[in-house]
Amino acid sequence: MKLEEVKRILECEVITGHDRLDTEIKMVCGCDLMSDVLAFIKADALLLTGLVNRQAIRTAGVADVPAVVFVRGKRPDEETVALAEEKGLPILVTNLLLYEACGRLYSQGVPGCEGR
Repeated sequence: MKLEEVKRILECEVITGHDRLDTEIKMVCGCDLMSDVLAFIKADALLLTGLVNRQAIRTAGVADVPAVVFVRGKRPDEETVALAEEKGLPILVTNLLLYEACGRLYSQGVPGCEGR
């Protein structure tokens, strides 16, 4: 699924990476603990999280995550946005809860990281 489609399904606002919405998303990981992200996420998985800080962006970079969606309407500060832009990482924001955002993507056939 393309990030553009994720944007539509989750009713997202694009914060960074407007030019990268053609990025392919193969699976999704919904998590607020960055240690769990590092332990369980797979490359090319979209990260959905409520942790809105630079650590989420750094973790995404280490884990080869192509994009991050911040849930619950949480918005990153200027430093977090600047770091994402520096790394070329798209950031999107949705007002949905983490549970619903993951559920919407799962119902559209996007698998989670577990067991893949």
